[in-house]
Amino acid sequence: MCVFMTGGTGFVGSALTKKLTKQGHAVTLLTRKIRKNRSVPPGVSMVEGNPIEPGAWQKKVADHEVIINLAGASIFRRWTDAEKRRIHDSRIQTTMNLVHALERRKGLKTTLLNASAVGYYGFHGDETLNEESPPGEDFLASVAREWEETALKAEPLGVRVLLCRFGIVLGSGGGALGEMIPIFNKGLGSPLGSGRQWFSWIHQMDLVRVFLFLMEREDLSGPFNCTAPGPVRNKDLTEALGEALGKPTFMPSVPGFVIRMIKGEFGNVLLKGQKVRPEKLLNAGFHFQHPDLLSALRDLILPAP
Repeated sequence: MCVFMTGGTGFVGSALTKKLTKQGHAVTLLTRKIRKNRSVPPGVSMVEGNPIEPGAWQKKVADHEVIINLAGASIFRRWTDAEKRRIHDSRIQTTMNLVHALERRKGLKTTLLNASAVGYYGFHGDETLNEESPPGEDFLASVAREWEETALKAEPLGVRVLLCRFGIVLGSGGGALGEMIPIFNKGLGSPLGSGRQWFSWIHQMDLVRVFLFLMEREDLSGPFNCTAPGPVRNKDLTEALGEALGKPTFMPSVPGFVIRMIKGEFGNVLLKGQKVRPEKLLNAGFHFQHPDLLSALRDLILPAP
């Protein structure tokens, strides 16, 4: 298949692009700037454009059967008003521009896999959340809800829309582990706040496999929780990562007020979390290669034999 991808040079997109091309799919990546000396893997082409602005790049979308939208500014920073606008606009404007571009494919078989986040649900303590759970009302929940509503505007065009609600993606070479491992290697790993908040996660390669699974299953549509079936509490994450690294985790918990003082409103994401289950993926027959956190961490951290 011919795949058009935004966010394709990022942490998740890079791994997904490699897997797609390995399976023989042709992938076009949207990038803000094409560097002259940049090497492009076989099966990959580049188109230049800013996804949050309409442009000539939109005409290229019509040549592709599958659209994967991973674009979005990182949320892992202190949320100033300017950062909130950046988080919002990078998601909503990009998705709106893709939907407008898909008008050229009206009547043609097309699939849109649009990223979202488990932040859609807001904070619910120990309640187990599935795809039928209602959206929350905090900032991230409101962004995720609008993000999904924008993507669903492609459905009247005959597009099959899949909303991929990411948990925290664990992978080598970046992401959450890239932030945590240096701290743990110094023996400073510790729970955050009470340590009882839930941590819904997914191994990077399982997430890649989810995208391939959803691409191929034409009978599926709507929201899917892209999380491993075994969410854990923050204190259990701390212990598992310490064990995988062979590092002690006896440091006292970081008080919640300290995290909020440093991270501001974003601190709530670290201190509250969600307990999310991938009910629709499991019911559809998807098999997770890394359902257990400790084995997933060992796979990502320990060198291959």
